Amino acid sequence: MNLRHAIDTYRGHTIPHVRWVEHRNRWFVISGVLILLSLGGLLFSNLNFSIDFEGGAQISYTPTKPVSPEQVKATLREHGIEDAEVQIVNGESILIRTLSLTSEGVNGSAAIRRDLAAQAGIDPVNVNIEDVGPTWGGEISRKAAIGLVVVLAAITLYITVRFELKMAIGAMIALVHDVLITIGVYALTGREVTPETVIAILTILGFSLYDTVVIYDKIQENLETQSLVARLGSDGVVDLSLNQVLMRSVNTSLVVLLPILSLLLFGGDTLKDFAFAMFIGVAIGAYSSVFIAAPILAILKKREQRFRQLEQRLSDRERIVTRRAGAAAPATPGATTGEAAATRATARTGTVARPRSKSKRRKPPAKRKRR
Repeated sequence: MNLRHAIDTYRGHTIPHVRWVEHRNRWFVISGVLILLSLGGLLFSNLNFSIDFEGGAQISYTPTKPVSPEQVKATLREHGIEDAEVQIVNGESILIRTLSLTSEGVNGSAAIRRDLAAQAGIDPVNVNIEDVGPTWGGEISRKAAIGLVVVLAAITLYITVRFELKMAIGAMIALVHDVLITIGVYALTGREVTPETVIAILTILGFSLYDTVVIYDKIQENLETQSLVARLGSDGVVDLSLNQVLMRSVNTSLVVLLPILSLLLFGGDTLKDFAFAMFIGVAIGAYSSVFIAAPILAILKKREQRFRQLEQRLSDRERIVTRRAGAAAPATPGATTGEAAATRATARTGTVARPRSKSKRRKPPAKRKRR
């Protein structure tokens, strides 16, 4: 493929001819390796939950002189607090989230309040310290899980009614694939799981389903065209549909990924938590829609009775063509032209063609003698 053809393909002027279904085992192996790594990270590394899940302390105050987050963390380390999350809110207030101040190795809250107030140039009374319970780890997480199950069941019902059950199965498998890999990345990298992460993962589900539904809609449209099905079979129709919507899927994913990348690079800590999960999830969702959801649907469709009969007819047709092509070839290198023509005629009509005998030249008529 030259550069000109690649540009035309990207712009949608030409349709690529990639056999996606034929190489499905290769895509499944790649996804299997990623899922195994994710499960290994969940089993051996665990997730790094923020205090919103595990509980802790929240300190907030408004300094009267400039204070950087690094200076605040240095003050907290003097009191035995190593892993503290410090944020500048609205450019003026400081918000600190850390483990409980009553844990072992941490000085009293009164000493912490006094040192932070002295650093900020305010009165210790203006430093607000309150305990934070595991709000997301308890009731809210349970309600979110119930809502997620209800939403997935509703989406499955919708795809089944709009398309068919096999497409709903493929979409749900791709969805589980995306969530497992995204959570596994958090476990392997040790990045903190915050409420923003949960919100991003829920957003990922919607985008992944959107991309999958677009591809399934094109596949269903082509499967209803009898001439395409009779000529290409179920696997060929899935390949054609993927090639037709490939650039649309790629461009849609790029349009979503570029703003997320800007948030990941230039956003604040809260935005970066949201953007990181979104970036991983959208990239994996675009991959699974093409490489997982569509091949799984091709496998399920191929088991239908009408497609099995069609595949059998296509195989029989290919065998007949191959046999006729083999019969049309000369049996020996020294075969004559007449024998080759007879062989080709036999392959076409099924009857034995008699070779033409060489015509003899007629002698010119004798000249009459003049009287």
